[in-house]
Amino acid sequence: MIKVELHAHTDEDPADRIPHTIRELVDHAVSLGYGALAVTLHDRYFDPAPHAAYARERGLLLLPGIERTIARRHILLINFPRECAGVRTFNDLATLKHRHSDGLIVAPHPFYPTPSALARMMNRHLSLIDAVEVNAMFTSWLDFNRGAKAWAERHGKPLVGNTDLHLLEQMGTTYSMVDAAPDAAAICAAIKQGRVQVQAAPLSSPRAVQLFTRMCWRGLLGRLPRR
Repeated sequence: MIKVELHAHTDEDPADRIPHTIRELVDHAVSLGYGALAVTLHDRYFDPAPHAAYARERGLLLLPGIERTIARRHILLINFPRECAGVRTFNDLATLKHRHSDGLIVAPHPFYPTPSALARMMNRHLSLIDAVEVNAMFTSWLDFNRGAKAWAERHGKPLVGNTDLHLLEQMGTTYSMVDAAPDAAAICAAIKQGRVQVQAAPLSSPRAVQLFTRMCWRGLLGRLPRR
């Protein structure tokens, strides 16, 4: 089993102000026992090649990824080639999926109260979705993952535990354990086949409020002009 995170951002993200570098993210993930990590910048493809050796020397596999906006909704595209950054419609996504069977399409935070959530569009694009995210931002009394879990069970889709990491300290409470070798295609295939277990612990209410506030602030900063 390999500990996996499939939804993480770095300071290369064009949309949000992220305080950490890819190397800092790698070091932190390794310290928490992760074996594989996908970096999913907003609408910017992450090619792991420049950082692969650094991660590999520390026992971590980096996967290519992107958090792509399609029809104003967010989709995680994991282990696809660079051309996935050009996907603009769900028809484009269907073509990408047909051409590249080693990739994984994940619905992130699908029922959270945000305009970028797929929500009711999940049913319309059922055949495109390979897995559904259980997001780390939840408490014991407020959990928008419940809709995701119910939808996944209803439609026979696997769940993956992700952080949607904007701050290093978010990492570690929710993640996936995947029954696969440390290989990108093998990890994606195992998840599609349901050989994945989600480990998820709720945040305390004060902790959730603190993290959410800091994430929103950095999201606002990201929309200001950069020098």
